[in-house]
Amino acid sequence: MISCLHDSAVSRRCTLTGKKANNGYKVSFSNKKSKKLQQPNLQYKRLWWEKGNRFVRLRLCTRALKTVDLKGLDVMAKEAGIDLNKF
Repeated sequence: MISCLHDSAVSRRCTLTGKKANNGYKVSFSNKKSKKLQQPNLQYKRLWWEKGNRFVRLRLCTRALKTVDLKGLDVMAKEAGIDLNKF
């Protein structure tokens, strides 16, 4: 299995929510605008999957981590249409 910790080919997208970069402007004091990308706060996390009785390693945004605590990993994966057996 290829490690994708620092691979630039992997898209910066949350596995469960699909959150990705947002286009925005960096505005200087003189009100000049230059484009910038606002990236989501993505973290690799090992989460315990009770149904599979093992850990799964996912790349999640911090908002998704809070939602997993609230709803549960199985519910979030089902809503996203993700098969956790592949992780």
